[in-house]
Amino acid sequence: MKIEGKSYKTIWFESNSVKIIDQTKLPHQFVIKDLKTVKDSINAIKTMEVRGAPLIGATAAYGLVLSIVENNDLSFLKKSSEELIASRPTAINLKWAVDRMMKKLNGINEKDILKIALDEAKAIKEEDEGFCKNIGLNGLKIIEEIFDKKKDTVNILTHCNAGWLATIDWGTATSPIYHAHKKGIKVHVWVDETRPRNQGALLTAWELKNEKIPHTVIVDNAGGYLMQNGYVDMCLVGSDRTTLSGDVCNKIGTYLKAISAYENNVPFYVALPSSTIDQNIEFGKDIPIEVRGGEEISKICFEESKKIIKANIFPKVIKTFNPAFDTTPAKYITKLITEKGLLNAKKSEIKKILEN
Repeated sequence: MKIEGKSYKTIWFESNSVKIIDQTKLPHQFVIKDLKTVKDSINAIKTMEVRGAPLIGATAAYGLVLSIVENNDLSFLKKSSEELIASRPTAINLKWAVDRMMKKLNGINEKDILKIALDEAKAIKEEDEGFCKNIGLNGLKIIEEIFDKKKDTVNILTHCNAGWLATIDWGTATSPIYHAHKKGIKVHVWVDETRPRNQGALLTAWELKNEKIPHTVIVDNAGGYLMQNGYVDMCLVGSDRTTLSGDVCNKIGTYLKAISAYENNVPFYVALPSSTIDQNIEFGKDIPIEVRGGEEISKICFEESKKIIKANIFPKVIKTFNPAFDTTPAKYITKLITEKGLLNAKKSEIKKILEN
């Protein structure tokens, strides 16, 4: 996707370091940051310089590459893998990517291990890019059907950022939108600001602006009102972890949007690569929910005189509780959009695509 007309990916390897777009600086500053050690990768994941399940997975894969560059020792690599997995607990792609890398590197001699690690990390990155492109093509069919019936702009509500910044390219929830726009279909996106980190307002809106797609930022609580009054044709969100039964774990607030959509007969779609399906968990109640620091709630970031400033919006002494994710039960989900096609949020259909 593009930034001021120039194409970028979210992560790449160059001169023994990993390059990332520091998402904590967006949209105020566009900063490409070097990750030179595995600790840098862990910190980038923890502080959300990189975020979104697929990108976290790719960053972890390249983190193991950096571990080998730093210290080509099996015990150090194993310790690095454990620390990477512990850096954020909810997004399943993190453990999936680390396990895949370690399986590939098991028994490889020191002479060949760096090349094999690099090749596998690159394969994970390119595979995700292909998955997201196909998610877009499959989701495009839904937008086309709505447009053909309506003969007017398709209004899509999103939550958080499931855009290309959360993946390698294209995004998950945004991929169908980008494909529709490229095909000339009129779309307009209602962008939930997504408190507390405002990843909709700061990241999704920035992406859509760069792609010249009409969009409007709304406060999270406006979504129900818009659906009640017929301003939303479909909801389209991403997933950090999907269970075998079809429950979806995504950024906090997704559950409330799904309920509003269900009550107002608005179709609610979830776009995800199959790598985001946790084959070891059947129900959403068993997904570990990350609870983050209260500073994300109590402080807000803004730009003034070309400086990024953080300021308190209520007194520090007030208690906070900041769960980063919630779980949407399968019954509220119209369809899952995967790289392998559209499917109902049911165990039988999910297991079928995992077997193929």
